[in-house]
Amino acid sequence: MSSGKCFSDDHLNSLSAASCWAANPESHFAAKSISRLFALDYRRVNALSVEKTAPNRKELPMAFELPDLPYAHDALADAGMSRETLEYHHDLHHKAYVDNGNKLIAGTEWEDAALEDIIKGNYNPDAVAQNGIFNNASQHWNHTQFWEMIGPKSGSMPDDLELAIKESLGSVKEFKSRFAAAGASQFGSGWCWLVQNNDGSLAVTKTPNGVNPLCFDQTALLGCDVWEHAYYIDYRNKRPAYLENFLDNLVNWENVAARMD
Repeated sequence: MSSGKCFSDDHLNSLSAASCWAANPESHFAAKSISRLFALDYRRVNALSVEKTAPNRKELPMAFELPDLPYAHDALADAGMSRETLEYHHDLHHKAYVDNGNKLIAGTEWEDAALEDIIKGNYNPDAVAQNGIFNNASQHWNHTQFWEMIGPKSGSMPDDLELAIKESLGSVKEFKSRFAAAGASQFGSGWCWLVQNNDGSLAVTKTPNGVNPLCFDQTALLGCDVWEHAYYIDYRNKRPAYLENFLDNLVNWENVAARMD
């Protein structure tokens, strides 16, 4: 979750609940409050953002569509990602990016554009805060990739991916260490990535908010969402534990390998 002026005053309610939870982790009230407010505040914030940018728009064409999860909501529970997390993350948060993105591009030059073109065309490398079209389009793309990059059967890393990682990063162990460090050190909301550069080399990167490798002409092989809504239900404030479990139990390494050129 982001911080600062992008949130309404009502967001203080969820911060209070989170503080209460941290102080009293077994509090039934705090646990129930934070779960409800993750969804409630997010919808309020996005509604305010869209209303300011695109008022009085109804029955918009569906340029973006929410993809179904490629597995059941409870399929990742044994691997460390609960049904509740997927219900909030996919069904509410990802859906909000889709709905708001459709409202924002309606009647603009981007209405019929490809998603990747919308992202690249709206990214401003000189700006700290990106515009609403970019934020929603990029987060829609990020999450669509994310659901495919993870799965109930992590499996072993294919040989070609392992070789590419060793050539660029030294070892699989070193890659995992750098990836986890990138995610843990990303201040506030964002993503950490394993990317392939144009010369074929691999690198570990991190990006703020919804910025992704498309903005830098890189190929995203693996991305991990480190916004709090991705892990707080299951891991509370323990982002490093979430990242460790992500790498050990959730990554679909076959999907990652298939993304390499």
